[in-house]
Amino acid sequence: MDDFWSGVGVDLHLETDGNEGRRAGLERALRDAVRGGRLAPGTRLPATRRLATEVGISRNTVKAAYDQLVAEGYLTARQGSGTRVAALPSAAAEAPAATARAREPRFDLRPGSPDVGAFPAAAWLRALRRAIATAPSLAYDYGDPRGRIELRTALSGYLGRARGVIAPPERIVITSGYVQGLALLTRALEGAPVGMEDPGLPFHREVVRRNGGHVVPVPVDDRGLRARELGDGLGAVVVTPAHQYPTGVTLHPERRRALTDWARARGALIVEDDYDGEFRYDRQPVGALQGMAPGQVAYLGTASKTLGPALRLGWMVLPSHLVDAVADAKLHSDHHTETIGQLALAELITGHAYDRHVRACRLRYRRRRDLLLDRLGARRGVRGIAAGLHALVEVRDEADVLERAEAEGLAVGRLGEHWHAREAAGGRPQGLVVGYGTPRERAYPEALEVLVKVLEGA
Repeated sequence: MDDFWSGVGVDLHLETDGNEGRRAGLERALRDAVRGGRLAPGTRLPATRRLATEVGISRNTVKAAYDQLVAEGYLTARQGSGTRVAALPSAAAEAPAATARAREPRFDLRPGSPDVGAFPAAAWLRALRRAIATAPSLAYDYGDPRGRIELRTALSGYLGRARGVIAPPERIVITSGYVQGLALLTRALEGAPVGMEDPGLPFHREVVRRNGGHVVPVPVDDRGLRARELGDGLGAVVVTPAHQYPTGVTLHPERRRALTDWARARGALIVEDDYDGEFRYDRQPVGALQGMAPGQVAYLGTASKTLGPALRLGWMVLPSHLVDAVADAKLHSDHHTETIGQLALAELITGHAYDRHVRACRLRYRRRRDLLLDRLGARRGVRGIAAGLHALVEVRDEADVLERAEAEGLAVGRLGEHWHAREAAGGRPQGLVVGYGTPRERAYPEALEVLVKVLEGA
């Protein structure tokens, strides 16, 4: 017999066996709910009279079941506070938690995340309130797979003036982040080979593979992607032109022209990952590659580095011939990206609070970059420092330095894991990928002191 019961704010589905006695069935159902975690420790159970009415048995039967489970230690009963679920010891649950704590580094200089403590909570809340107050009722229904027109219109203006992107609203598709955008494009390419930077982020290569693409490595040097080495059989190439990940170099103007010429001549697609393009410290941010060839470039950006990864908001500006195919792939992937966050971000952009936040972040990260350089002093081999949220620090022996870093409780990235063929990386440069966005403000200076200590003699 399946019954729903509620009381004191508790709703719980109980399954009892008709072949069991009523008391035995209730005891087993409650015991299973406690053991399985459906009834959390401290949860107050309904009064015996209410539960008896809900389940359809006598109050004495319910009381006897409660008394038995109190005796077994599953429940506690105290005068004036009712019957509650007891806290059961669980060695199995404690072991993973202890392991997780042991693995947590004291100092985190891994790349990939911004300072999430700088999230503009007050500005976001104001934008969210305005968005909800003015949103039409249809905003709470299923929506256009391309995203809300309010956000696409706001992004059209912002990307044009801040990144040099030619972005009509009808060619923008809102996503839950870069990974979804890359996956959707890979599916739209229907298995065509995709060139990807070497070194580059392994996770992104795996995204392409898992969505039917064949990855072809394309070497990167101190001028960025070596565009002259792109083959004829590629359907697309994925690049990080503003601040290559992980080397930090900016794609040279000659390489930019060679890349766009290659795409035009072969009818291929350039996928531009503009993951941290707003953060440039030696001059104005370098404009997006998309502005040079909007018919050949799919521009991908997100709010993950400017606001925070938790928002799950990204965007694609697509060549017109890809919009329908990508929108259809998105429709059959998740139908559409959540709406309320889109409306709030649109408010943040149109009210220019987003611009103010980005400028404040740029100043904060520049100070962090400068402090990193100051602590490293005259050390040579620090690359990628003109932009972004990470730097590449060259070392002679990655394994040795990483072993010392782990002993000091310091987490950093390593260049070696970014090569397409790791087993052939012996003669390649070695280095640490040091992120200066992740640590909280107070923890950052001490983290740098530990980094300097680890690098001594490296």
